[in-house]
Amino acid sequence: MDIFERITTDRGPIGQYQKAGHGYFAFPKLEGELSARMKFRGKEVLTWSLNNYLGLGNHPEVRKADAKAAAEYGMAYPMGARMMSGQTRKHEELERALADFVQKEDAFLLNYGYQGMSSIIDALTTRNDVIVYDSESHACILDGMRMSLAKRFVFPHNNMENLEKQLDRATKRAEQQGGGVLVITEGVFGMAGDLGDLKKITEFKNKFKFRLLVDDAHGFGTMGATGMGTGEHFGVQDKIDLYFSTFAKSMAGIGAFIASDKEVVDFLRYNMRSQTFAKSLPMPMVIGALKRLEMLKTMPELREKLWEVVNALQTALKEEGFDIGVTESPVTPVYMHGGLVEATNLILDLRENYNIFCSMVIYPVIPKGDILLRLIPTAMHSLDDVKETIAAFKVCNEKLKSGEYKTETFQDISKLRV
Repeated sequence: MDIFERITTDRGPIGQYQKAGHGYFAFPKLEGELSARMKFRGKEVLTWSLNNYLGLGNHPEVRKADAKAAAEYGMAYPMGARMMSGQTRKHEELERALADFVQKEDAFLLNYGYQGMSSIIDALTTRNDVIVYDSESHACILDGMRMSLAKRFVFPHNNMENLEKQLDRATKRAEQQGGGVLVITEGVFGMAGDLGDLKKITEFKNKFKFRLLVDDAHGFGTMGATGMGTGEHFGVQDKIDLYFSTFAKSMAGIGAFIASDKEVVDFLRYNMRSQTFAKSLPMPMVIGALKRLEMLKTMPELREKLWEVVNALQTALKEEGFDIGVTESPVTPVYMHGGLVEATNLILDLRENYNIFCSMVIYPVIPKGDILLRLIPTAMHSLDDVKETIAAFKVCNEKLKSGEYKTETFQDISKLRV
C-alpha cells in the first residue's frame, strides 16, 4: 500500500478526531499576554493550562532581559553546533550556574527537553546494559529507550516491591552481558502530579548496583525548600546520579540541562547526537535563562505564591468532593467519569459558558470511561480565580452526573469558531 494512501484511512489514535476537534480541543489558540487570563476565540478565559509555574514567562524583568539580549545579539548568534562554532562564555556560565544550583559537579546545556532526554538515554547505554523504568515515564523517555540498544524492564508505577524484582532481574542480566543498570523515573509525574518514590529508589542502592536518572521537569523550581527539585524535597539530591530538567516549565523558556559528575557530563558533551549535530541555543535564550535562574533562586516569594494558590485550589476541590488523586505537586488532576462525547461537552460548557480553560485528557492516555481535567496553578493566579473555578466545576460536575452532557454525537464546533 502507498504510504499516503494508508494515512488517509489510519489517522492515528488522536488524529482520528482531527475533524471534530482541531482548533478547539486540539491546537487551540490562546492569545494575548501570558497571564492567568488570556483570550480564546476572542473572549477572555481563566486559563489553567500553562506550565508557567512561577509566572516568569511574562515577568517584566524577564522580558527586559530577553529584549536586551535579542537587541544585542539577534536570534542567530552563535551559529553552528557548539562542538564546531557555537560555544560562548554565556553558555558555559549558564552550565556552571545550573550545576551549582542543583549541587552537581557539572551540567550540559541542551536545546530542548524532549530531544535532550531521548538523546541522553541513547548516548549512555549500550546493548550490554539494562534499563529499568517506571511504567508512567514520559514519552521522551520511552522514545529514548526505543533508540537505545539496551534491554529494558518496566515496573508498575511507583511499585517499589516490583521495582526490587526488576532490579534483581536486571542485575543478573547485566552481569551476564558485562553491562550496567540504569534506573529511570520522574520527580513529578506530569499527569497525576504524584512524586516518584526517590527515597525508596535510592535506598535500593544499598542492595543493588545501578545509576539513577531522574526527569524532574515539573519539580525543578517548584519542589524543595529552595526550588532545587524533587531530590531536595526528599533529601536525596546527592543520590541522584543524573539530574535532568527542562526550561519549559518553571523557567518559562526553551532549553534543558543534564547535571552529573564532571566525567559523565564531559562524556555526554561529546556523545549526544542531538547536540553534536544541532545548532547551538541562541544567545538571547541563554541570557534569558540566566535571568530566570537568578530570579528562581533569589525570589522565594514566587514559589510561596505558587504554593498558596496550589494549596487553596487542591483543598477546595477535595472539600467539594472532587477526586484529585494523590498529587503532591502543583499539578492538579480532577478525575471524573464519562465517555468521549461527555468529556467534550463538559469542556465546551466550561469554556463557552463559564470562561474556564483547562486541558482535557481522555483515552488512550487514560483508561476508557475516565475523564481527567488537568489544572496547572501558577504564581499568576489569585485566590479569587480559585473560587471562580470551583463554582464552575461544581455546576458542571452536577450536569455530568445527571447525564446532561450525554449526547449522540459531537457538537459541531465549526459553528463556534471565530
